[in-house]
Amino acid sequence: MKKSVSTACATIAALALTVAVAPAHATTTDNQRERPTKAAQQAGIHQMGDAYAGWRSHTDAGRASAALTRTSPTLTATKTLGIDVSAYQGNVNWSSQWGAGVRWAYTKATEGTYYTNAYFAQQYNGSYNVGMIRGAYHFANPGYSSATSQADYFVSHGGGWSRDGKTLPGMLDIEYNPYGSTCYGYSKSGMVTWIKTWLNEYKRLTGRDAPIYTTTDWWSTCTGNSTAFNQTNPLWIARYASSPGTLPGGWPYYTMWQYTSSPIDKNLFNGDITRVRALAYG
Repeated sequence: MKKSVSTACATIAALALTVAVAPAHATTTDNQRERPTKAAQQAGIHQMGDAYAGWRSHTDAGRASAALTRTSPTLTATKTLGIDVSAYQGNVNWSSQWGAGVRWAYTKATEGTYYTNAYFAQQYNGSYNVGMIRGAYHFANPGYSSATSQADYFVSHGGGWSRDGKTLPGMLDIEYNPYGSTCYGYSKSGMVTWIKTWLNEYKRLTGRDAPIYTTTDWWSTCTGNSTAFNQTNPLWIARYASSPGTLPGGWPYYTMWQYTSSPIDKNLFNGDITRVRALAYG
């Protein structure tokens, strides 16, 4: 009996130690875990939840060289500088970013239905508190759970919206799969349906049409270059170069453009600050 009690105590102690040193990620059971691809690991994604907007462009597999990540487009008065952040950046010095001219920001809130960003409060509230117009985004994992459940999860964990003039509608980050096949095992029509279901659920819950973050290559490959969303959902295009290049899906223009990750993910809003506020107000 003493030996059993001792063994049980040792087991409990070991479990307590495991919990104490575990990183701040949402719990995922072992049979639900997916190993990140080699390219994802090179981009700093070591477990489910680590993904972030534009992760593929941080690697050679994403065809982004060091030269391209240093490329900056010409800044004009009709473009507004913004950044997007995730747990990858940790605590952000928002006063410094404001001083550098950043006027809007998006923070990763969730991924799939298994992860919430441990730095979300510091990032989401910090940007707001220095005067930026802020929004939250969801990294979609269509291969993990349903579109409806992921939209619900996002809204319940920071992805909501209010008409305060400083909160942008939540963004759907739909791009390369860091955990497996590029298109998450979906056919082109199946992927379009998944995206449409997510967007419809988000709008049902918030009243807003969510921006879509993607790349021209992924959108063409995985949706067949679908034109189903170009009249309703703002396009956030990712391309690390001096121009956004050919836009996917029949969108006549981009609303936001992620053009570099050096030294942080930088973006241009296709309009001055009054247009950013207009998107926030809805």
